[in-house]
Amino acid sequence: MTDAKPVSTFRKVVAGILDFFTVFFGGGYLIGSLTGQTNEEGFSLSGGPAIALFALIIAYFVVGSRYAGGTLWQRILRTR
Repeated sequence: MTDAKPVSTFRKVVAGILDFFTVFFGGGYLIGSLTGQTNEEGFSLSGGPAIALFALIIAYFVVGSRYAGGTLWQRILRTR
């Protein structure tokens, strides 16, 4: 039997924050590029593309947590 060490709450919170920023900025820029809603500062989403970004964020966390063995930053920081 393997004795797994408990993971600190700090690392879990940091992983969640980094995951959110990664998918928000990466997904937001990708959706903005595909829909023509980029500008000099980055992207500015409104309407359907903004809803698509929120759906992408939710899907990222659900799929990453349930089916993929952890999100990107959970794997990097070894919180899973």
